[in-house]
Amino acid sequence: MIHPKTELQYINDAMGYGVVATEFIPAGTITWVLDKLDREFTPKDFKLMAPAYQDVLDTYCYRNNKGNFVLCWDHGKYVNHSFNSNCLTTAYDFEIAIRDIHPGEQLTDDYGYLNICAPFEGVDEGTERKVVYPDDLVKYHKVWDEKILKVFGKINTLEQPLKTMIEKELWNKIHRIADGKEQMDSILKNYYNENNHATVIK
Repeated sequence: MIHPKTELQYINDAMGYGVVATEFIPAGTITWVLDKLDREFTPKDFKLMAPAYQDVLDTYCYRNNKGNFVLCWDHGKYVNHSFNSNCLTTAYDFEIAIRDIHPGEQLTDDYGYLNICAPFEGVDEGTERKVVYPDDLVKYHKVWDEKILKVFGKINTLEQPLKTMIEKELWNKIHRIADGKEQMDSILKNYYNENNHATVIK
């Protein structure tokens, strides 16, 4: 589920639609949570589908560390890529704002951590990276972990509208990490390799 203070807007011909903040969303806010309405499809499910359905999953899904395709039920599936994204995923099936997001600003992800199936050239943002690769998570997880850690401690101090979507046991773990009582798992835990083995890193 995407943060409630967002809406779907048409961005431009190149990007199509995107998710835009309708109110100020401070850094450290949980911006998306995997919930029970999101659909998960195995690689076998995918192969048995007609090409039209495969195209939909290719366009709107990310892959988890099992290689399964995850389709968000709400407009979270329209979050666009940025090499300088303002949201990052975590090892706990939620995303977090790594800097303040202002009204009218898009919420963006770096597709490099979404286990994409094939490389693609992103919009030139003046960054060193120009292409997103399936193994970017292996290359850049330390950089992303550092950005997440900088704001993780704010989780306990902010209003979190998506808290109700997180199981109590996980929420308690998040609090322990935010309070510095437990180590945060690396984003690398989300990595899926083509040998069908999930990489487990702490």
